[in-house]
Amino acid sequence: MDRKIKAYKKIYRKAIEKTGLNNVDDRVEAYAVRLSKMYASDDFRKHNVYPSTNTLHVYAVIAMCLELKQFGFSDTDIMDYINAGFEARRTFFNVIIAIINALPNSFDIARKWNIGDHEKRMTDGSITYDYFNVTRDKVEYRISKCMYVEMFETYGIRPLCKIFCNTDTRAYSGLTRHVEFIRHSDLSDGPACHDEVIRKC
Repeated sequence: MDRKIKAYKKIYRKAIEKTGLNNVDDRVEAYAVRLSKMYASDDFRKHNVYPSTNTLHVYAVIAMCLELKQFGFSDTDIMDYINAGFEARRTFFNVIIAIINALPNSFDIARKWNIGDHEKRMTDGSITYDYFNVTRDKVEYRISKCMYVEMFETYGIRPLCKIFCNTDTRAYSGLTRHVEFIRHSDLSDGPACHDEVIRKC
């Protein structure tokens, strides 16, 4: 656990440096204290039963949100600062997406991602689907309950779960050759997540 906290301290340091706030070392240590307490909490034990959600990571991001929120930043700014902290990871992710986008079967790869993710979420119960429909050329689903959102809501910052909700949007924005992604709504600011992933001809 200490190694995880140390790793997330480095990421939070990058985020806090982007804010322009002073006393960076003190703020990073305050984050580490908060995250340690959160990891030791009953809420963490309750949530850390869904292997597909990586609760350690979700809680680390929630702690960042809570620290930044106390400084009066808007939700949009908080998301930007945290995304900046994870910039190295996002750069690597974008390279992988660019490689997949160059492949003629990129939609089939995306289709398999969705099927695999659905199976994992159904197995551990981390997501409740109203429906999950797959055809050769389209994946469409509607989600009415998600443990990512539940975790953020526990700490009173449900809208900031969009940090995770936007992962799909970022991924599909790089898959432009053979995939069209339509997000009708997401659970961070509405009653359901409703997405369509469509093969481009």
